[in-house]
Amino acid sequence: MIRNRLFHIWRTLWDGFSLEKVALIVLGAAIASFGLHNIHQQTNITEGGVLGLVLLFNHWLGVSPSAITPILDLICYGLAYRYLGGKFIKISILSTASMSAFFKLWEQFPPMLPDLSPYPLLAAVLGGCFVGIGVGLIVRQGGSSGGDDALALVISKVTRWKISRAYLFTDLTVLCLSLSYIPLRRIAFSLVTVTISSFLIDFVQNCRMWKERTCPAGE
Repeated sequence: MIRNRLFHIWRTLWDGFSLEKVALIVLGAAIASFGLHNIHQQTNITEGGVLGLVLLFNHWLGVSPSAITPILDLICYGLAYRYLGGKFIKISILSTASMSAFFKLWEQFPPMLPDLSPYPLLAAVLGGCFVGIGVGLIVRQGGSSGGDDALALVISKVTRWKISRAYLFTDLTVLCLSLSYIPLRRIAFSLVTVTISSFLIDFVQNCRMWKERTCPAGE
């Protein structure tokens, strides 16, 4: 009886997954986290979306990122559950756990890329490529790597915008608000990276290089 119940739970948890889907989610998390750790964090390129909003709250209201981040993520995932369903949340748990695990892994090593701080434009372009390809792989499998992706996917679902437009909308809104305390030059480089990542996410999600075996996000 217990064995049958455990088997039923396992089948419920595994429903909607395949080895290919899991492998692509993990690969996407590895690529995105590598770029964020080795380029964004090393060159201090700021972000749009939820992360940029966290920094904004911290600067103007003194709210700790550790306190506001889970609140904003929960709000985004609550909206995602309402509009995208429970399957999206289940896949996102795997992808966010993979992101955290790879961040922990990369932190065990010194920076694996040359210091691009003297070349902020190059850093912005390369960072956008890593994030766009990595997150694109995750979104293609029907999940998200964090609250940013969940919010953009909800906006895309409700408005019927392309996913790249939804990402740009959330990122640009936060980056414009961030001008209240971040120099315009620094925001300009962030604009480059979020523009590149947004269009790459859209490209990877709709790429026809391999046959799609799972339902796209939002279906």
